[in-house]
Order: sequence, then C-alpha cells, then structure tokens
Amino acid sequence: MKAAFVLVKCHLGRLEQVANALMEIEGVSEVHSVTGAWDLLVKLYAPTYEEFGDLIPDLLQKVPGVRDTETLLAFRAFKPSA
Repeated sequence: MKAAFVLVKCHLGRLEQVANALMEIEGVSEVHSVTGAWDLLVKLYAPTYEEFGDLIPDLLQKVPGVRDTETLLAFRAFKPSA
C-alpha cells in the first residue's frame, strides 16, 4: 500500500463536518485537526500512487466544506531501530 498525506483548508465553521465526512472515504485512515495555515491533516492509503489521482480529486476534494488541499506523497516510513 502507498501512503499520502493531504492538508485540507475548510470553509469557516465546517471543520467537524468535513472531518467526519473524510473519515467515511475508503482509504482514509486518520484525520487530525492541526494548527497553522491548514485545518486538517488526512492520512490515506491506496494500492498505487495512480489511484490517488482518482481518490483525491473525485472524492476528497468534493466533500462539502473543503476549500483547498495540498497533497504530499509518502515514499518511506521510518521506524525506531530495535
């Protein structure tokens, strides 16, 4: 599985509704509220990077209340050594 992180800006007053709707999308594993220029950080998985090309614009960006997104593809996850 491939991982991606999507930063999401929400319309004012819609954060909780957007977060709950994002959690209903298949492939979304976590949604976190964050500080800074973005409102939410979404972690999602897909079998291939190409599938993010459908998942993000066709589902995630069409959630009512989503104003803007920025996608970060993850190449490697690091873990502490034993």
